[in-house]
Amino acid sequence: MRGQHGFTLIEVLIALVIVALGMSALLETLGSAADTSTWLRDKTFAQWIGFNQLATLRLSGTMPTNGTTDGELDYAGRHWRWRQVVSSDLGIPGVFRIDVKVEPADTSSVDEQGWMTTVTGAMGDAVAPSQSQSLYQDPALPGTISSAPASSQPAPSSAPSTFFAPTAPPAPAPAPAGVTQ
Repeated sequence: MRGQHGFTLIEVLIALVIVALGMSALLETLGSAADTSTWLRDKTFAQWIGFNQLATLRLSGTMPTNGTTDGELDYAGRHWRWRQVVSSDLGIPGVFRIDVKVEPADTSSVDEQGWMTTVTGAMGDAVAPSQSQSLYQDPALPGTISSAPASSQPAPSSAPSTFFAPTAPPAPAPAPAGVTQ
């Protein structure tokens, strides 16, 4: 009688250990990807909150003052904490730097290193004089753009300016014989 051929118990156990190690590595990778996806979603929401806070400040119509403002809000099904720091250390009179730091409110403490994101913007009422050159429509040559020193530019008017003269659309191609339009 011939001997039976098959796997021994030791071979089966070794194969199961290898499969178990491979599956645990796969599950760890999937868990890490899920954690990264959640973190990126929360970071995106935090940046949106920061940009919204900057836009709200700019649309308020009032100039900010130096200082720190804290606040909390509910956004995307979660409670968030933000801190707005306004400073005039840009070296330009009338221009303020605004840093908005955002983090989930369920974090343990507020410290300078624990913020999820920081959004930076500027706001001011300073208007700089025009620099060496600017673009304007040359009245002598319709449809062209010229650059000239600021001193030779025509005085601004209340009418909106255009950079390009409108052109007529191309004529339609004639229809082939026997085709009606």
